[in-house]
Amino acid sequence: MFEGVLPALITPFKQNGDLDEEGLRRNIELLGETGISGIVPCGTTGESATLTHEEHKRVVEVAVECSKVPVVAGTGSNNTAEAVELTRHAADVGASAALLITPYYNKPNDAGMLAHYSKVAESADIPLVLYNVPGRTGVDIKPELVAKLAEIRNVAAIKEAISNLTEVSRVIELTRDRSFSVLSGEDGLTVPMLSLGATGVISVVANVAPSKMVDMVKSFRIGDLEKARRLHYELSPLTRALFLETNPIPVKTACRMMGLAAGPLRLPLAEMTESHQRELEAVVRRLGEF
Repeated sequence: MFEGVLPALITPFKQNGDLDEEGLRRNIELLGETGISGIVPCGTTGESATLTHEEHKRVVEVAVECSKVPVVAGTGSNNTAEAVELTRHAADVGASAALLITPYYNKPNDAGMLAHYSKVAESADIPLVLYNVPGRTGVDIKPELVAKLAEIRNVAAIKEAISNLTEVSRVIELTRDRSFSVLSGEDGLTVPMLSLGATGVISVVANVAPSKMVDMVKSFRIGDLEKARRLHYELSPLTRALFLETNPIPVKTACRMMGLAAGPLRLPLAEMTESHQRELEAVVRRLGEF
């Protein structure tokens, strides 16, 4: 479950703004045929910040109902009680693990983060994946704190959405003697992180080019570094294009271009500029994804 490629799913909406459950099912079924190791609903890419609690829970339920691969449900919040509630729900409906972003905006100190994750861990018997994305949250889980958190029985992995490979290396160094996995949260740094000892990636790009992402990670893990490197550079233009604007604006736009269920974005996110859309479409067409 914590190896290979796990797409960070988009959440498709109908034109009236309602959750598109059938579209979500279709997207999950298509991804399930590409060799992915799991799926991650209700993360940043899934517009979790604009889902109601009822919608959030329903997306997780649908994912568990129809997925043939493990479901790592996004259940994080900057409110510990809400994170507990969402994590318990994910466990109750059969998710395989939960992904918990660091509390955002309130920027807790190390003692607060340790208490936050400890509270969630003791409240639900499900593996937890820490999610470190300081560019979104304003707070960084330092390697020494990660090592402390990794001592908690059901804290099983971390998604590192950072560009500081020295910090990633230190996390792996401090947790090597534990049953603890590091996953890339930066598509463009997947191969470098794998070279340090990461085991896979929670991927935005895998919504658009899942088979190529799977092939890249598989190639690296079986020792075909030349092929992994070639696929890294083949995918690099797409990786850049999917972050021309705030995620998930570009990836949802790309999914619409490909005929996948996507629908509109929810405010405060707005559509891509026309120039960025043209740039993104050209990249997706060159990859042969539609």
